[in-house]
Amino acid sequence: MSAPEATPSAAAQIAAAALAVPGVAELHGGAFGEIATYLPGERVVGVTVGDAGARVHITVYSDQDVREVAAAVRRDVEAATGLKAVVTVEDVIHPGDD
Repeated sequence: MSAPEATPSAAAQIAAAALAVPGVAELHGGAFGEIATYLPGERVVGVTVGDAGARVHITVYSDQDVREVAAAVRRDVEAATGLKAVVTVEDVIHPGDD
């Protein structure tokens, strides 16, 4: 079985679904910016797509329940794309620090 194709629309759809969840401050690219989908002329930070589905790395606001935000991101990404989603909370920031 081949890996799902990381298309601009799929990567953008995943990013949009994650960013639409209340409490998500931003998508997170990892310590060295290595977490991203690389496409011709575009780089979608914080999103990768592979055999296991989508991986989404996020930063959450500190005034939110981190587990609830991560669960909502997973649910919304899976509903929007049909792919299994694994969500990693990379950082927590205070509202207004972004």
